[in-house]
Amino acid sequence: MNNSVNTLKTPHLFFFTQRFAFMAPLRIVLFTLLTAFITVPSYALDLNSAKSQGLVGETESGYLAAVKGSPAKDVKALISSINQQRKDKYKAIAIKNNISLQAVENRAGEVAIKKTAAGQYIKKSGKWLKK
Repeated sequence: MNNSVNTLKTPHLFFFTQRFAFMAPLRIVLFTLLTAFITVPSYALDLNSAKSQGLVGETESGYLAAVKGSPAKDVKALISSINQQRKDKYKAIAIKNNISLQAVENRAGEVAIKKTAAGQYIKKSGKWLKK
């Protein structure tokens, strides 16, 4: 009697595992995607969201700075990355136009402050102001 019970269960299990065998790779993909979405928020910060959240602001020197004293790691990384990109561009402009890096930085700071949207922060004369 035990043999007949096992024989009945085996075909059902075989049918079930064969029918849904295609789902194994799907489960791996879903797990990977879910894991990626869990880690995304730490990298999701971009310049516009950081500015609108009041985390970073434009300075007269043409670079970004943290509005509050000790920013989170992702804010520091964003500031560092963007400032490095800006510095590279400023250097190229300075070389191309045969002017000093500082002159390019100052002009870029003026333009960035002018373009900053209302409600975002700018640093003028060493003080943070909400534009």
